[in-house]
Amino acid sequence: MNSLISRGSLFDDFFRDVAPGFYVKPLHGDPLPTAASIKMDVKETDKGYSVHAEVPGVNKEDIHVSLDGNVVTVRAEVKQEDAQTKDEKLLRSERYYGAVSRSIQLPSDIDQNSAKAKYENGVLTLTLPKKRGSASQRLAID
Repeated sequence: MNSLISRGSLFDDFFRDVAPGFYVKPLHGDPLPTAASIKMDVKETDKGYSVHAEVPGVNKEDIHVSLDGNVVTVRAEVKQEDAQTKDEKLLRSERYYGAVSRSIQLPSDIDQNSAKAKYENGVLTLTLPKKRGSASQRLAID
């Protein structure tokens, strides 16, 4: 079963070789990001969690972080435009808009009032303290 060729890859390679103009690539050379392109490192301490997420090329205003219990969602809106000056005549414009998001579930709830976020050099750093009293408790069996 593993020796089967994936249909998409075979035809994509064929059309790229035979008709290179068939697929239009962005002028920027940057495809729209996917959820897998938001790389995350998550570290845990006794007091909370530290999350480092790579979101390069996105403005700070276009990044949204939401906390729901122990679920953290990072959402980024991507806006790529070609600039045009006064002396130019626009022959072709390719604008790319899209959104990508990624959610992770942490072992315990987050204290939303004390959570902090910082964005610098394409890396979003989240400091997420654990909610007090949310530690798991072992039940005695009768």
